[in-house]
Amino acid sequence: MTVLHNVSLLPYNTFGIDVSTEQLVEVKPSGSGSPASRYAHAIEELYEGRMFDRPYLVLGAGSNIVFTKDYHGTVILMSKGGVNASPLGEEATLVSADAGMLLDDVIQWSIEHDLYGIENLSAIPGTVGASVVQNVGAYGVEAKDVVYCVDAYDLKQKEFVTLKAEECCFGYRDSIFKHNPGRYIVINVSYRLFHTFRPNLAYQAITSLPHSSAIELRNAIIDLRWNKLPRPEVYGSAGSFFKNPIVDDATYNALLDRYPDMPRYPGNKLSAGWLIDKCGWKGRSVGRVGVWPKQALVLYNLGGCTGAEVFELSNAIASDVKTKFDVALQCEAIFVD
Repeated sequence: MTVLHNVSLLPYNTFGIDVSTEQLVEVKPSGSGSPASRYAHAIEELYEGRMFDRPYLVLGAGSNIVFTKDYHGTVILMSKGGVNASPLGEEATLVSADAGMLLDDVIQWSIEHDLYGIENLSAIPGTVGASVVQNVGAYGVEAKDVVYCVDAYDLKQKEFVTLKAEECCFGYRDSIFKHNPGRYIVINVSYRLFHTFRPNLAYQAITSLPHSSAIELRNAIIDLRWNKLPRPEVYGSAGSFFKNPIVDDATYNALLDRYPDMPRYPGNKLSAGWLIDKCGWKGRSVGRVGVWPKQALVLYNLGGCTGAEVFELSNAIASDVKTKFDVALQCEAIFVD
């Protein structure tokens, strides 16, 4: 196992924040067989190197992370790994991907192998492991809708575990992994995908997209996404920065009376982007951090920003939304100090 010291994390977070970590180590699968057997040696090396005796952070693509300062501990980086498929009945196939793979690569691989059901998550800039930690979602589909099981190492029990989808306690941008930070290292995710392409166009923004094939729908979703969001290679960001808030009946009805054209979703879910826009933040910037002109949910790096600046701006936005609408915003992005 190679351990690097005093490493810049600039290449490892999509917000483009220049901080460093005391140690960085990459976890790589080896051999063949089950996920547990392929990651057993890597986990053993982490124990031998006493990596769990000090603060540690398991990192994928760093697409949902905002570092507020240098990380005084060890960053454990999940390497790309691989993907394979196995039959699951007559209509479906189990696609198993290692945690360090980019989710978008798995989507492309699946379509190329005539496996469907995950197209709506195209172009989300995160890894397979992060997809279940955050229960990522886009355009009417969430990770939980296609996850069959998750393989992980449980640091509390000191054993490999396989959790079925229902055991992962998936919620809106939530999971058992998010509720137990530092306990699980996700090593592999298995998705249940189908042999027949049935486009999911229930989400209003994509109802009119071309969808004669899975690749056509995927490409249309990619175009739609990058037409309104900053490309990570141009402007650093963490994607959607805030969760869409879910409110009680009284708050929901009161807001609907005041704003009858207010966008809303089932289950008393409101549009965080709309709330932020109504507070006048869309397109504004404070110092080196801004609110994306085409999507108020996104905060972005104008160049050389710090995590502290992002934190201050996110607090100011949340404060204004609370004052104007009496609705509390929660960050989807995770601050790490």
